[in-house]
Amino acid sequence: MKKARQIRLLEVKSEVGAGTRGASLGIEAVKIAALDFRSMFFKNHRSITVPDDNVALYGSVDSRYAKRIRSVLKMYERIGAAVRDTLRDSKFPILISGDHSNAGGTMAGIKMAYPESRIGVIWIDAHADLHSPYTSPSGNLHGMALATALAEDNIENKVNDLDYETIELWEKLKTVGDLSPKVEYRDILFMTMRDFEEQEAYLLKQNKVKNFTTAEIRKTGVTKICREAMKYLSACDKVYISFDVDCLDPSISRGTGTPVKGGINEREAADIILELVQNERVCALEFTEINPTLDSENVMAETVFEILQKVARQIELI
Repeated sequence: MKKARQIRLLEVKSEVGAGTRGASLGIEAVKIAALDFRSMFFKNHRSITVPDDNVALYGSVDSRYAKRIRSVLKMYERIGAAVRDTLRDSKFPILISGDHSNAGGTMAGIKMAYPESRIGVIWIDAHADLHSPYTSPSGNLHGMALATALAEDNIENKVNDLDYETIELWEKLKTVGDLSPKVEYRDILFMTMRDFEEQEAYLLKQNKVKNFTTAEIRKTGVTKICREAMKYLSACDKVYISFDVDCLDPSISRGTGTPVKGGINEREAADIILELVQNERVCALEFTEINPTLDSENVMAETVFEILQKVARQIELI
């Protein structure tokens, strides 16, 4: 008989890695959605708040090619410790986080908890997030989370000349937990990824990274796609799911900073996560980039809450 898993909610309000303000309010928006649905979810599932460094948003940026990297480094260390401790306590971490740079800290924490394990990543996102300060057109670190976990500089496609201080901080970001890399390209699988720059396209092609497009998901069906995903990651001991809400089509809601046409709908998103978390190797789940300042009537947060509630119930049954 399978042992039930206990959830630990981690609230991460940090949005220092984003280019658009407002994602720090996503957690409260989800809680408001719970109240609107008259749900006791957040009363029954107590959460731990990871301290943010959003005060840095009022100051100047550290580097034009790695904006607020000092604050992102602080968040990696804080999130990493929270995730590591949660896993060591035999709890299942569900993170509700501000911007997607926070996922770098999550992956660091998983690797710290399981340093000898092979970590798989299912990145459900419209974007590849494989830039480094050497290639980033914006300097926003929420577009670099996977690159930090992979210890990827992509020097072959360098377009930016970095100062010594930025290089030093970037190296620290890649080596949080004194482990680098945290994951390998062969253990990354994308879903709904459809927007990336040529520097990222180079890495995707060179490393033959798997991506299930929205069209493939609909043609093949969620159940079969998820089985194929877990089979693709069959050599991994642990699997982390990162769910950026911009994987959803903007026709559902524009409550995120970087919406891209051609995404999945809310039913497909819920079905995908519900199917994936049934596998016991899945050890952590993160919802990110919910921005109520760009939304109307809190639609995105309501969508996330409905998924969160169903998924939590599913996890606790396993």
